Amino acid sequence: MKRRDLLKGGLRATTLASAAVIGSTSAGAQDAGQTRISWRMTSSYPRSLDAVYSAGETFIKVLSEITKGRIQIQHLAAGEIVPGLQALDAVQNGTVECCDTAPYYYVGKDPTFAFAAAVPFGLSTRQQNAWFFEGGGLDLLNNELFAKYNVFGLPIGNTTAQMAGWFRKEINTVDDLKGLKMRIGGLAGQVLAKLGVVPQQIAAGDIYPALERGTIDAAEWVGPYDDEKLGFNKVAPYYYYPGWWEGSSAIFLLINKGKWDALSPEDKALMTAAAHQANTVTIAKYDQLNPGAIRRLVAAGVQLKAFPAPVMDACLKAAGEVYAEISAQNPLFKRIHDHMMAYRSEQYLWQQVTEYTYETYMIRARARGG
Repeated sequence: MKRRDLLKGGLRATTLASAAVIGSTSAGAQDAGQTRISWRMTSSYPRSLDAVYSAGETFIKVLSEITKGRIQIQHLAAGEIVPGLQALDAVQNGTVECCDTAPYYYVGKDPTFAFAAAVPFGLSTRQQNAWFFEGGGLDLLNNELFAKYNVFGLPIGNTTAQMAGWFRKEINTVDDLKGLKMRIGGLAGQVLAKLGVVPQQIAAGDIYPALERGTIDAAEWVGPYDDEKLGFNKVAPYYYYPGWWEGSSAIFLLINKGKWDALSPEDKALMTAAAHQANTVTIAKYDQLNPGAIRRLVAAGVQLKAFPAPVMDACLKAAGEVYAEISAQNPLFKRIHDHMMAYRSEQYLWQQVTEYTYETYMIRARARGG
């Protein structure tokens, strides 16, 4: 299905979704066909991390409502059928029909997967949504990357800008990064390795004991709400920002391509609409939950720290080197990198005119009591 046709169907189905949510009768859902569908979705996340896990839950709920129960998906938490970091494999090989995951978990297969989740010094949440849905980013990912791995992808959420994580010691200079053992995902580990960090890929449930035992010196996960649930403040006192490697971080629904291709056009449109709804709700959920969580963490004694400008500059330089090195060996990575970064530049050209000036003024006004 062409992207334009899919989006038209998605817009139609989004209207149906809104009607279903408020309890109206949706004739469109009845017209979507009589084929009953029963799928399984494996997650990269545990149920205990309810905000990120809820992206998949919202998608499933909305889809069931707008199809009047004709399409049912069973949601399986990380480890219930396969480990969280093997979700893509399970969809590829047909163990399950779909998964909810962060595509940058699979940079070992192809570093290009990072562009579907988050890359160092990449896009903000709004920019990423615009790139996906209007800037051609989602088409690039589906047609040139996901198809090679037998999946079709739809964004179903975003954790928004993330924190830089929890540190057992202060980071005052670039030299303080040398020898630091840090849990960090995606391409950020390769960037920090250039500055002497020893990156570790550790699943969510294993981060706390690793920090507690001193097996690692620092760890990033998501942000205040999720991090508070995992209790990192009990074993690492310094909470750094910004998470320059995740200015936004998309959560994707990856569907086995054979299963997706076999769907009717109407069912593809309904799934797209449910994915859009989940994406919107998940972003709103993080914006709602994080302010209270950061207040509680600071009240409990957490020390918020900003990375010094020289550290940020060194990381930006290292990121450019990593991008150049991968691009020299991976034409698809280079094509999508160049496409995204050009889009980022154009977005900031506009946002610096009004978004940045407005928000900066309002933040300062708040500090003055305005």
